[in-house]
Amino acid sequence: MTGEQSAVDPSQAVPEPRASGEPVARGRLFGYALGSVGTGVFGAVPGLLLLYYLTDSLGVPAAFAGVVLVLPKAWDVLLNPWVGTLSDREAVRTGSRQRLLLLGAVTLPVLFALMFASPFTGGAGAAWAMAAFLLAASAFAAFQVPYVALPAEISDAPAQRSRAMAWRIVALTFGILLAGGLAPVIVGIGGDGRGGYLLMGVVIGAVLAAALVGSALSTRWIRSSPGARQLGFAAALRLARGNRPFFALLGAFTVQSLAIAVMLAGAPYVAQYRLGDDGLTTVLFVCMVGLSAVAVPVWSALGRRFGTVPCYLAAVALFTVAALALYPVLTAGAKIPAFALTALVGAGYAALQLFPLSLLPETVHADAGRTGQAQSGAFTGVWTAAETGAMALGSGVYALVLAVTGFASSSDEETVAQTGTALGGLTVGFTLVPALLLALSAPLLVVYARRAAAHKTPEEAAA
Repeated sequence: MTGEQSAVDPSQAVPEPRASGEPVARGRLFGYALGSVGTGVFGAVPGLLLLYYLTDSLGVPAAFAGVVLVLPKAWDVLLNPWVGTLSDREAVRTGSRQRLLLLGAVTLPVLFALMFASPFTGGAGAAWAMAAFLLAASAFAAFQVPYVALPAEISDAPAQRSRAMAWRIVALTFGILLAGGLAPVIVGIGGDGRGGYLLMGVVIGAVLAAALVGSALSTRWIRSSPGARQLGFAAALRLARGNRPFFALLGAFTVQSLAIAVMLAGAPYVAQYRLGDDGLTTVLFVCMVGLSAVAVPVWSALGRRFGTVPCYLAAVALFTVAALALYPVLTAGAKIPAFALTALVGAGYAALQLFPLSLLPETVHADAGRTGQAQSGAFTGVWTAAETGAMALGSGVYALVLAVTGFASSSDEETVAQTGTALGGLTVGFTLVPALLLALSAPLLVVYARRAAAHKTPEEAAA
């Protein structure tokens, strides 16, 4: 490597590290958290609307639509760990992760709009959506992987990293609420069909651009120092493999993300076919995510008082019971009880976002003592690969339930009546399947608690 290659780009120069424990200014925390508005938007809208767009606007069969959604994210499972290693190598060389952040921030909004801009229906429409989704997922990885790595580098003090994560979770919740509440409304304003989805893609794409570019420019002050060596992809993963608490936490979070994704994919279907109005998709979403915004500080206080893992397990139980109770309520078409139970799901959902994302930077930061390499990018590459894969697989799982139970796809010009078996299947997919997945995640949290004892972080000690 030449001297010119190893020199730090003056345009990306970063300040000297702060003294340990020095508070991070609120403006800087806001600038970092702003990116989570964008990641929340992109995480929510495709999971909420893309499957429904394919089956009920483009006339794509449910099984084929599931493949369209899963394949691009399967690519992300391979791409994200490599992006994480690339981000670490850039950080060693330049002291910054800015170039990847900006690349993703600039390209993702355009590609997002193209996902909902297909001029075709049927197979050609499915091919268009899949190609745009594949490119958008790649752009998202370029932003998300280094972005998620930043909390471990934002301060030397655990308390300041926790502050950063609290800001991030609130912004993430706001982004999810904004997208889930606004996107279906914009589709309706545009006439519900392909024209409505095109309008939604453009408007939400503009929101993405503002959030992602703003955050990328606002985090230039963060100094990234993974270690003295630039590790290759294979070497970085070998080093990460020894962090057993990280992988136990990742396992629980992945199963929970899958459950949430299945429920998100099912929301438009239960709104239309069980509650009688697809416009109620927004109401269901706001009931779920709106309460979670209020619940985040409550769960944070409970975690400090009673321990992170016990509260995390309590949230899993709350989500599971509420999802189970939704099945008979939706079968009966009872709207008000359905909204109330969805709000309880939202209370549990808040903790399922807060606790794993708060534990992640501490688990990664503590691993530096074992390896001598604070390789945040490598860990977050694996983390985001699992998360995005689970979110995509959720739509595929729900599509599989629809296909097995005989759901009949429609187009803008024709609405097909569903059989009783299909109605039962779309209800099971929204309620019982997520409940089962949440229950399966609980033993992994117990394993995490046992393995994390050696890391001695404040959160884990309290748990």
